[in-house]
Amino acid sequence: MTASSASEPRHLNDVGMRALASGDAARALTAFSAAAELDPNAPALWLNIAKAQRLLYDDSGERAALDRVLGLDAINLTALIRKAELLQRRGELAAATQVWAGVLAIAPPRDQRSPALAELLETAAAFVAERNGAFAALLDATLRPARVAVGGDQRRFDAAIDSVLGRRRIFANECAGLHFPFLPADEFFPRAHFPWIADLESQTAAIRAELEALLAGGGHGMVPYVAMEPGVPANKWTPLDHSLDWSAFYLWKYGEPVSAALARCPATAAALANLPAADLPGRAPTAFFSILKPHTRIPPHTGVSNTRAIIHLPLLVPDGCGFRVGGETRRWVEGEAFGFDDTIEHEAWNDSDHLRAVLIFDVWNPHIAETERVLLRDFYRAADASGFYPPPAE
Repeated sequence: MTASSASEPRHLNDVGMRALASGDAARALTAFSAAAELDPNAPALWLNIAKAQRLLYDDSGERAALDRVLGLDAINLTALIRKAELLQRRGELAAATQVWAGVLAIAPPRDQRSPALAELLETAAAFVAERNGAFAALLDATLRPARVAVGGDQRRFDAAIDSVLGRRRIFANECAGLHFPFLPADEFFPRAHFPWIADLESQTAAIRAELEALLAGGGHGMVPYVAMEPGVPANKWTPLDHSLDWSAFYLWKYGEPVSAALARCPATAAALANLPAADLPGRAPTAFFSILKPHTRIPPHTGVSNTRAIIHLPLLVPDGCGFRVGGETRRWVEGEAFGFDDTIEHEAWNDSDHLRAVLIFDVWNPHIAETERVLLRDFYRAADASGFYPPPAE
C-alpha cells in the first residue's frame, strides 16, 4: 500500500468531520462510507457512519453501523451506549435494558468518569432499575397464585429470579484447598440437613455462660484469628493481622482437641462431642469461640474446602452486627444456629459498641455421602504420608 492510499481513509474521514460540523450529514455519510470501504476494520469510521445515520434519522443504517463496531470490538463502550440509546428511542425497551445493563457492567470506575459520562450512567442505572422494578412487580402479581399453590421452600427460586432481575449475583465455590465437585453451591444450608441443630440450640445458655466466664477472666487463651507470616505483603487482612479485634478461643484445632480449653468449657465440650464433626486427619474439626470487637469488620473472603459446612451458634449479638454469604445477608440471632458454605464469598461486621461472640465449628457438607467421607480420610492420610502433598496448616 502506498503512502497516498494509506492516508486516503484519514482524508475522507476529515472531509466527513468537516461536513458534520457544517450540518451536512448526507455529505458526511458519503465520505465516512468511502473511508470505511478502504479501511473496514476501523471502529472509529463505523462510529462516525452511525452518527451521520442518526442525524439523517436512518435507524436501520445506524444500527447496522453500530453492529459493525461491536463485531470488531464487543465491549466498545461508545457503540454500546449509542445502541442502547437507539433501542430506547425506538421503544425496544427489553433490548435497551439488556444493553444498558452491559454498559453499566463495563463502565469505568466512578472516579474515572467525566461529568458527562457520570450523568449518562446515572440515567442509565435509573432506567434499568425502573424497568427491573416494573418487571419484578409484574412477576410478583403473575406468580403469586403459583407460589401459594406449590408452597415449600422457595429460596432457590427467589435467588434465580433476583439474578434475572439483576438484584443479586449467583456465587460459586472458591476453594483454596480441595474442591469437591458436583456439590450444590448453597450459601446457607437448609436446617433439615442438620437434625441435631435444635438440640445444640437448647444448650445455648450453658455455652454462653462458659464464654462469659472466659471473658470475665480476662480472655486468657484468646488469640488473634489472623496471624500472617512475616514478610507477607500488605493485603485485605493486614488491619486484622495479629490483632485481638478478631480473636479466637480454640476448643479444637485442625482435628486435634485443645485439652486445656475443653476442660475450662465442659458444657461446650459435651455439646461438641455429640455432633457429627468433619473428621479429616490434621485438618478438621476446628471449633472455637469467635470474638469480634466493636466497630470491626471481617473482609469478604472464601474458605479452604467445600467438603465442610460451617456452623454458627450466635451467643452474644448486639444490634449493628451482620453476616453475608454470597448474595444473602442475615442478622445473627442469639441461640439460632445455621450452617453455610464458607467457600462462597462471605463477610461479617460488628458496627456496635459491644462484643459479638459466636461458637463456630465445622461438620461434613451434608451432600457428601459416607462412602465419600471414608475415601477423603484415606486420601489425606496417604497424601500427608507421601511427601508430595502440602502439609496441613499450622
